[in-house]
Amino acid sequence: MLLVGRSALQTRLTASVLIVGGGPCGLMLANELGRRGVSAILVDEKPGTAFNPQANATQARSMEHYRRLGFADEIRREGLPADYPTDVAYFTRYSGHELARFALPSSSRAGELIKGLSGSWSAAELPHRVSQKYVEAVLRRHAERLPEIKLNYGHRLVRYVESDDGVVGEIERLDDGSHFPVRADFLVGADGPRSLVRQSLGIVYGGETGMQRDFMGGRMLAVYLRSPDFYASIPHAKAWMYNCFNGDRRAFMASVNGRDEFAFHTQLRPGEDESAITINEAKAAFQRACGTPIECEVLSFLTWTAGHALVANGMQRGRVFLGGDAAHLFTPTGGLGYNTAIEDAVNLGWKLASVVKGVSPATLLGSYEVERRPVALRNTDYARRFADSLGLFAPAPEIEDDTDAGSEARRAAGTYLEQHARAEFNIPGVTFGGRYDGSPIIVSDGSEPPPDAANVYVPSACPGGRAPHAWLEDGVSLYDLFGFEWTLLQFGEVASAHAAVTDAVRVLGVDLKLVTLPGSLRGLYDADLALIRPDQIVAWRGGASQAGTIGRVLARALGHSASDGARLAS
Repeated sequence: MLLVGRSALQTRLTASVLIVGGGPCGLMLANELGRRGVSAILVDEKPGTAFNPQANATQARSMEHYRRLGFADEIRREGLPADYPTDVAYFTRYSGHELARFALPSSSRAGELIKGLSGSWSAAELPHRVSQKYVEAVLRRHAERLPEIKLNYGHRLVRYVESDDGVVGEIERLDDGSHFPVRADFLVGADGPRSLVRQSLGIVYGGETGMQRDFMGGRMLAVYLRSPDFYASIPHAKAWMYNCFNGDRRAFMASVNGRDEFAFHTQLRPGEDESAITINEAKAAFQRACGTPIECEVLSFLTWTAGHALVANGMQRGRVFLGGDAAHLFTPTGGLGYNTAIEDAVNLGWKLASVVKGVSPATLLGSYEVERRPVALRNTDYARRFADSLGLFAPAPEIEDDTDAGSEARRAAGTYLEQHARAEFNIPGVTFGGRYDGSPIIVSDGSEPPPDAANVYVPSACPGGRAPHAWLEDGVSLYDLFGFEWTLLQFGEVASAHAAVTDAVRVLGVDLKLVTLPGSLRGLYDADLALIRPDQIVAWRGGASQAGTIGRVLARALGHSASDGARLAS
């Protein structure tokens, strides 16, 4: 039974979607829904967006989605200065020997490079090294501008009741303890690894946890700190990611603002009691990794556990869905947890909107788990491999010694760590290669997708994967020509395509944009026509003679049954 106070009768709220969790997944979902005119109420126990840095790497695919929503440039301006290098570097200690460095461009240089790249990095955007705290702030600002979206930080979901008519959640306002109900058609739990929503559904994580490694496996200490003297005290070129590799204090540290703020993480050693850690001990851990007593101010610290590769056994029950950490939990190598959460929101967002607006039947929503759970399994496996590569490689005891043996140990470690850095931080295959093969709303043409490899991406229009990208002669991204909803690409004029699109729009009530591209680009898609979903996934491709089937194909891609699709398209 739903328990509410007297004030609830005066504060009853209604929305199409109730989102529990105001991190990247929940905020991205709010933006996806609000941009489509679908109402949503978001609640989160925190007083606001993240204070601590948390995730620090935004992959290129997430940046492409931010571009689609119109604020990629705003996010690229956040975090590090435009000319700050995003190198990944490895040291015995930060003031000690440099072992390896994987050079990566600054954000300004990335903007210059992108239009000249091809092959694996043929993309509308390159990755950006920016703390999650900045990303959340941008996502929040844009969500707050959408009239259909209401954000309620300092609120928590107490319980909810699902019925055939919808979901009613009991919400507690934390500042005064008052309760009020929210009625919604659907509920999305993006409420983190201890998700109340997941637990209420009886869904558990499956996979591997508790993995112990020399590093990135076990209890970790995270310290958010300010150190204005760090750069001047370190005899090395600036980097974005500083890794400390020795037998005493292994750590990694990301530059947060490129001036004086850092996110420092170190493995707790046997015998270190996490409950007894003080600010002074957190400061001392940083200074041991530095190898010199560089002054710092501890802004916050906490402990967390590395060694997870977990995916929920389900991502939907009826009107209730899971996304982000509530659905999958990563060891944060490769930055895959936060970026996987963004794509959860993108996938679920257009589908919820299509159902709420009556364009699609509710059965479309079943494709969310079918599509996203295999990708979560794939991505957690990649993150586990990266963590094994780094965490199971132990430093030689003599690596800090100024001896011939120490020099050889540093050379061998540097060779290995440079190889590792390329494997973890040059991952176009992971970034772009997630696929939805076997989904009921993907129309296969019988072609085989390219192999799935972390460090190589082969652009392919085989239905179920990311639409191949190209920069057009006028310097415009192909993605910028796509409609916000559905897009039909035609390479050269396909005489019957215009009529087919007009009919589909009229019969199905769908927003479908027809884009004509030069015939010279046909080889990019190896087809005369290609249907692109709102999330930039190829739903179908075919020859000019198949233009008349567009209505039926689109009906299936919208979640209609074959019989309904035939009826609607007839």
